[in-house]
Amino acid sequence: MSDVQKIYISYNNIHKLCQKIANEILERNERPDIIIGISGGGLIPARIIRTFLKQQGQKNIPIQAIGLSLYEDMGLEDGVEKIGKEVIRTQWLDFGALSEHFDSLIGKKILIVDEVDDTRTTLHYAISELQKEVKEQQVKLNRLDEETAFSIFVLHNKDKPKRAELPKDLMESGHYLVGETVPDEWLCYPWEADDIEEHTRLAKLQGND
Repeated sequence: MSDVQKIYISYNNIHKLCQKIANEILERNERPDIIIGISGGGLIPARIIRTFLKQQGQKNIPIQAIGLSLYEDMGLEDGVEKIGKEVIRTQWLDFGALSEHFDSLIGKKILIVDEVDDTRTTLHYAISELQKEVKEQQVKLNRLDEETAFSIFVLHNKDKPKRAELPKDLMESGHYLVGETVPDEWLCYPWEADDIEEHTRLAKLQGND
């Protein structure tokens, strides 16, 4: 991996990206009712962006975590060995905790947060399953005429071909929010660092502070 360019990202940089996107959300009067962080990389930016979405007189936005793992699966396709990737759900919404805030996700503004849009496989799975969850609730509660608005925020979008797509209406309506688009390189986030001082030094050298 010596020939792979590593991009070091500092906590300061992440803080600023969250603030930038939060300002865009508030300018459009689209403050979410709930933030859903994809566990692993999405929880820290989810917590940071909530700070910047705070408004006087308003309660804190509830944050929920969903856990998704990406597994490689070897198989045959037209006689050729192929490696596929499968998303496994390891943690899902706690509807008991959510009931303290509202009765369901129906009609709410929902912001999904992750650190990076790489192949888009995980994001595709997350929003597909959440949309399915809402539709099931709508049928169960006979509330089919209420619209639920989904948005996605990622700190970084890798400039590369994707293996999955996101809903067309979400992409075209400006509800796919990116802190920064970066080359298809190895992103080093501060929560993965053994030596945070050295990590921050390298991030500053690259202008990512």
